[in-house]
Amino acid sequence: MNSRAKGARGERQWRDFLRKHGHEARRGCQFSGSNGDPDVVSDMKDIHHEVKCVEHLNLYKAVEQAAGDAREGEFPIVAHKKNGKEWLVTMRAEDWIALYDRGVIE
Repeated sequence: MNSRAKGARGERQWRDFLRKHGHEARRGCQFSGSNGDPDVVSDMKDIHHEVKCVEHLNLYKAVEQAAGDAREGEFPIVAHKKNGKEWLVTMRAEDWIALYDRGVIE
């Protein structure tokens, strides 16, 4: 499976995970891979979703990509998983504190 197809499959899996947990979600507009659109668009206010389904992930590079693509006021997250493993979400600590201080997470 080529990397583009694997990426699309991962985006659909993350979309389906969000839907399973009661959120509206769809794949983002993926034209060239460099347009800054999130991989998945959801009803989760101010969250920019970057999705990675790889066995070996450079988390700092993925978070930097998400942060670079996020619009002003959005919190960039990286939703990632390995084959046969559960989804994990990684974000910058400063963003996590900001969400906590807003009362979004407790």
